[in-house]
Amino acid sequence: MPLIYKIIILSLLLLVIISLVSALISMVKGDKTDKMVKSLTWRIGLSVFIFVLLIIGQATGVITSHGL
Repeated sequence: MPLIYKIIILSLLLLVIISLVSALISMVKGDKTDKMVKSLTWRIGLSVFIFVLLIIGQATGVITSHGL
């Protein structure tokens, strides 16, 4: 897998974690406002985008599966 593809996937996963932490902080503070909902919405959107990127990478041959 090319290095740039790995960097993109890992940076998107980092953004998902940041979004989760932001929602957690908002929930712990007791703010059940738009910030928590927006953070969780971003997490879902980024997760779906990562899934689509992985499927496209598999289909185009950028990601190759390894047999056991």
